[in-house]
Amino acid sequence: MGIGASPESRPRSPGNVSLYTRVCATLSRLSLMLAVAGLIAIVLSVQWQVFGRYVLNDTPTWAEALALLLVLFVTAFGLAVGVRDAGHIGLESVVALLPERWQRRIELLIHALVALFGGFMVYGGWQWASAKWGEKKPMLPLPDGIDYVPLIIAGVLIVLFSIEHIVANLQGREVEPAWN
Repeated sequence: MGIGASPESRPRSPGNVSLYTRVCATLSRLSLMLAVAGLIAIVLSVQWQVFGRYVLNDTPTWAEALALLLVLFVTAFGLAVGVRDAGHIGLESVVALLPERWQRRIELLIHALVALFGGFMVYGGWQWASAKWGEKKPMLPLPDGIDYVPLIIAGVLIVLFSIEHIVANLQGREVEPAWN
């Protein structure tokens, strides 16, 4: 739910949502599914590492490195879904004290700043991924720059989802969470 808006004061999305909203909802659902799959893969990887260490007496060196890499991807996907579904940290109680027209302006500003932050994530992630792509990870047969790809993915999704919120706000409607 938007900042300072009660369910009764903001209209719901109409039945005919835009193509952009449908694409964003699909990307959000896909991100959520990838995050869940990543969490399962992390659990399996760590279980295999424990099994290898204590049962086989042969610790698989790749398992921990894979789990750490997967944590980055799970976090990135979860962060992006949180931005779309308005699950990010906010100061709604302070904004709710403002007049309604200022609430809307502040909400637009917040989404614009979140989009800007997403853009910085893309830029910084791209810089680091490019700089580290030629190096190899010690325990995985992957380039070291892969660690920064989740930052780029999350940044792109955050920009897309923030734009969706801005457009919805200007149209006087809410963005429905993708998992509804």
